[in-house]
Amino acid sequence: MTIVEILEKLSNACGVSGREEEVRGLMKKFLKPYVDEIKEDKSGNIIGIKKGKKKAPKVMLAAHMDEIGLIVKTISKEGFLQFAKLGGIDDRILLGQKVIVYTEKGPLHGIIGSKPPHIQKEEERKKVITYDSLFIDIGAKSKEEAKKMGVKIGDTIGFDTKFVKVGRDTVIGKAFDDRAGCATMIETMRRLKKTDCTVYAVGTVQEEVGLRGATTAAFGIYPDVGIAIDVTVAGDVPGVKEVEAPIKMREGPSLTIADYGLITHPKVLRLLVDVAEENKIPYQLETGLAGTTDAARISLTREGVPSGVISIPTRYIHSPVSMLSLKDLENTVKLTVAAVKKIPKYF
Repeated sequence: MTIVEILEKLSNACGVSGREEEVRGLMKKFLKPYVDEIKEDKSGNIIGIKKGKKKAPKVMLAAHMDEIGLIVKTISKEGFLQFAKLGGIDDRILLGQKVIVYTEKGPLHGIIGSKPPHIQKEEERKKVITYDSLFIDIGAKSKEEAKKMGVKIGDTIGFDTKFVKVGRDTVIGKAFDDRAGCATMIETMRRLKKTDCTVYAVGTVQEEVGLRGATTAAFGIYPDVGIAIDVTVAGDVPGVKEVEAPIKMREGPSLTIADYGLITHPKVLRLLVDVAEENKIPYQLETGLAGTTDAARISLTREGVPSGVISIPTRYIHSPVSMLSLKDLENTVKLTVAAVKKIPKYF
């Protein structure tokens, strides 16, 4: 399968934080041909191991499998579902979205609704409707019917969005944060025919709710170097100032200098910049982003792990649908492969 086909499969799969089973199964399937060993740890992380030389550094690549989503909080007597958020979601994008409620009996389609605007007072129309004033309509007429349909408190809810290619080199889909990183990691392992380093390709769980999977996986592996493969905000859209979000789509992967949780280790940053320039791979440098990645937790493992981040510029992340350039995806793979091969000369 091509990297685009893998991304499509991963993007369309359900993997809301804490319920990554479907994505985990795909990751296991896609990684298995390119690693010497594959295992699942107690937290649910998938770890593919490509063995290298005994004295060479251990490298942990991390791409998180989970996506933002919702979870059933209560069921009203009329059969509507109230929900809580899993991960950072802007309330403004929720109203009117098609969603899928994942129950033990199977998926249920629904719509996020609210009081109709036709009967709202003028002051109500001017306000953002917060998530706790919204509900999900699955077509049930009562609480009892909703339960018979399979709904239970704690069922996860994902956005109903399908992957599609648009334009010359652009794709849109759900959960590119971070299925794009997962696809990049799989393709990296495919192209790493041989490497001196022992490489741990880790699909992590629960990143969106506190970088939890990376924390436990890194403790077990205790790598010499950690690289998170994630997405970052592409700010090249109307209304965004360059000082707010300077990274642009189609101008190459972003290398994090510092974000909310990580100051990239100087040797890791030097490695990534040198490799990009030596291989004529376009890249961008980023600092000051309010969010962070799995690298923040990997870097704090035990006595510390030199860590950095390679990110794919992506528009509209943390929403029901995102957009990225396949050119950026390819250059991210090239940079990651070249960096892993060069690590023994820096560490």
